[in-house]
Amino acid sequence: MDLGIAGRTALIVGGSGLIGRAVASALLSEGAGVILAGRDAERLARAAAELGDRPGFVTLDNRDRATVRAAVGAIRDIDILVNAAAPPAHTLDPALDHDPEQILDAVDAKTIGYLRTMEAVLPGMRERGFGRVVNISGQNAFITRTVLGSVRNSAVITASKALADAYAGSGVTINVVNPAVVTREPRATIEPASGGDSTPEQVAALVTYLVSAHAATITGESIAVGHRVLGVQ
Repeated sequence: MDLGIAGRTALIVGGSGLIGRAVASALLSEGAGVILAGRDAERLARAAAELGDRPGFVTLDNRDRATVRAAVGAIRDIDILVNAAAPPAHTLDPALDHDPEQILDAVDAKTIGYLRTMEAVLPGMRERGFGRVVNISGQNAFITRTVLGSVRNSAVITASKALADAYAGSGVTINVVNPAVVTREPRATIEPASGGDSTPEQVAALVTYLVSAHAATITGESIAVGHRVLGVQ
């Protein structure tokens, strides 16, 4: 199936990460031009080399509005934005789960970081009448096992829906993909009150469809990949 994104330009923020690299590979296979973005130039260069040096890369820090604007300004006509740059849940200190400062820091690194990149690209997408944004959040949004995980992920979903509503009818779609654990070796079993595992490629497959021409009427949605939390409606 032709997904209608050949020749489109995709910016993947967090492009050197596990999900970012898988999304880049999937979009490249569809003929899209891909630019990896993140804070570490060496990691980005290695990721680009792993993908056959086909993607370009640019450094930006989604916590720093000036670097976001500078990077986006250097790229012509971004059609697709994938936000996948945020500290994984397992890297956050569980002893500080209720700590307001760690929660604020995590929200800034994820929700507000995503908003900074969207702010930079959405006006141009509206002007051209085409745009696809996919934000990677997580299934912690659906449970209250951790304060930090619930707050930062549910905030991404809420902010994305509000922006999708603001851009309704413009040709720009904004959606959220919620993995649980992303791993090269997903478990077959699913525990109660937990989501199912998925591979990076399985996450990338959903992202790739959502940025396609065929998904033009899907916007403002929050979609789980991996079995959605077992036992929760």
